[in-house]
Amino acid sequence: MQATLQPAISAIEPTRFVELVFPEQANHYGTLFGGAALSLMGKAAFVAATRRARRAVVMATSDKVQFHEPVRVGELVELTARVERVGRSSMTVVVEVVAEALVSGNRRVAMRGSFEMVAVDEHGRPTPVASLPPDEVEKE
Repeated sequence: MQATLQPAISAIEPTRFVELVFPEQANHYGTLFGGAALSLMGKAAFVAATRRARRAVVMATSDKVQFHEPVRVGELVELTARVERVGRSSMTVVVEVVAEALVSGNRRVAMRGSFEMVAVDEHGRPTPVASLPPDEVEKE
């Protein structure tokens, strides 16, 4: 039996993933520690920017991170990262985090933030982000 590989994810599709919040990610209130949340959001921004640029990227800034609702231990967080702007070498990635109580299914926007990611070359210097192929531009 041979597995069939799917084509690469489109450069303009949002990046999505889920995490379950465990006690080691929580503060003394039993909710997701802000630093752990920022780490998850940074990871989502990194993946979305790398998929768009198809080259190495680094975070230049995080901006306007808003914590709307606490996320409790045992809840699921769904992160959605979307590249909102592409410059010469930088990209603005907006990340939204939705918390979900697994048993009830109740969902709420827990946090949202914006990240500036920069494409870099092998020396760590900014390098241009490639233009999208014509078939990708049409989808955007």
